[in-house]
Amino acid sequence: MVVLSTKGREERGAIVRTKAVEMRKEEDILVPPSNFSMVERGIYRSGCPNDSNFGFLETLNLRSIIYLCPEPYPEVNSEFLRTHNIKLFQFGIEGSKEPLATNPKDAITEALRVLLDVRNHPVLIHCKRGKHRTGSLVGCLRKLQNWCLSSVFEEYQRFAGVKARVSDMRFIEMYDVSSLRHCLYSIIYRYQGYGIHNRRLVYPEDNLQKPQITSS
Repeated sequence: MVVLSTKGREERGAIVRTKAVEMRKEEDILVPPSNFSMVERGIYRSGCPNDSNFGFLETLNLRSIIYLCPEPYPEVNSEFLRTHNIKLFQFGIEGSKEPLATNPKDAITEALRVLLDVRNHPVLIHCKRGKHRTGSLVGCLRKLQNWCLSSVFEEYQRFAGVKARVSDMRFIEMYDVSSLRHCLYSIIYRYQGYGIHNRRLVYPEDNLQKPQITSS
């Protein structure tokens, strides 16, 4: 049995306290998911989050997640969503490395409808790695925002890197956004304050005037 001197016990105690502080600091580090980025105010994109990213996701105050894979959502992620009252929208787009593979138009269109509804914001879009399926959806959103194709493709390639797919860019180029115009026509801008950054998109039913109650 080794008996430590008072000095030895103090030194060991200091080491234990230092390690405890370091562990707390590590727990406080916020780690975003892979390929994370802001698309627009209230819209984010990334690869599939894991439990090490949950602390970071909490800071986004998400209302919903758009998941673009056919596989069941990971149970640990589902539990996180239930705990934080985050709604999951799943669109089962198959991931394919085939050069002629294309994204299903209907799934992208329905995902865009969810994305355009500001009542679902803040929202996170993700697939597995946040490259091809996520990039295709964001690319179609950019077309709806009247981005030029060169800028749309530059953004897509920035996230896809060397694995950029010609088929994805062809899909984005050929995607017809006219079917979604009515979603935008049904939305109006409401300004809160005077700064341009304070405006938010509001659906008509959110803008109905309530009857005023007057005193006699």
